[in-house]
Amino acid sequence: MNALLRRYVPRAEPLSCVPLSQGLLNNGYRLTTTRGTYFLKQHVDAPTSDRATIVRQHRATQSLHDLGVPVAPPLPDTRGRTVALIDGHCYALHPWVEGRHRDGTQLTASGSRRLGALLGLVHTCLEKVMGHGAGGPDGGAPGGGAGCGAGGGAGAREYASADPEDTFRLIDELLALARGRRPREPFDELAEHRLVERRRLLAEHAHRRPAAPVAGGWVHGDFHPLNLLYRGAEPAAIVDWDRLGVQPRAEEAVRAGLIFYVQPTGRLDLRKVRAYARAYRRASGAGAAELAAAVHRVWWERLNDFWILRWRYELHDSRADPQFPAASALTVWWTREYEAVRDAFAG
Repeated sequence: MNALLRRYVPRAEPLSCVPLSQGLLNNGYRLTTTRGTYFLKQHVDAPTSDRATIVRQHRATQSLHDLGVPVAPPLPDTRGRTVALIDGHCYALHPWVEGRHRDGTQLTASGSRRLGALLGLVHTCLEKVMGHGAGGPDGGAPGGGAGCGAGGGAGAREYASADPEDTFRLIDELLALARGRRPREPFDELAEHRLVERRRLLAEHAHRRPAAPVAGGWVHGDFHPLNLLYRGAEPAAIVDWDRLGVQPRAEEAVRAGLIFYVQPTGRLDLRKVRAYARAYRRASGAGAAELAAAVHRVWWERLNDFWILRWRYELHDSRADPQFPAASALTVWWTREYEAVRDAFAG
């Protein structure tokens, strides 16, 4: 800790370093010193924890900050570097942002419009600072100038949709693991029920497998309530850019809408979804057909996805278990209310 502080905040002495409980992939700490409070991030998630990847994220967030996007770029050390390698781990120090997380139940219709406009701003500004394709601040042709206007996505790339035959095999494997769990818990009963239910739904809708999209753009990659801090009613900072990458942009808008607006029963607040999605489309330039196609692809993705159960039964990691009841119920409700959900995002 002292070695890191000497590099980033000369003459500062640590007073406390408190682990933050939220977050599944990396470690975060509230670091209080004699010269202020900071957010200390330890990058441990293998796919995104190498120095080059982190530096790219840091350069992108600095560029976004310069364009007026609410982010908290990392602090440079005395030599201008933003990544510290200590004992084999990469660390970064960010300014501490006072704020709170807000999910969809805490957002009004007006707040939902601000959320959609913010994500649209993120996408258009990322296109500007990262350029087209997989280049950007550390390897590609970044855009220039101030401000962010709507435009097209980054270069052509294919994103395969899930194969239902693979999913049927996975369901059988997970069912065996859930049924064999000892001691058996209520969660395992629910998991078994949802797996059997999902197998039936998938058999009924296997013919609706979507074609892979080819258009992609730079996206945050993990836009959800725990990665957005509010100060009052206004967004103060978008954090955790570890999954910055090229994906279909409209799909990120749909996924974010699902996470913000899912209710404990597994239903979506479609009135707020509509306000959010219309604001996103205006800010990003995305058309109704693009959002409708994204809704279909994300619906198919959710129909075939069991990441929470794989964490529990294959990795023996139960941290995501609390998300399962609402997430699994949403897939069933969404399949039944498919047209209403599509119209809320694209209408």
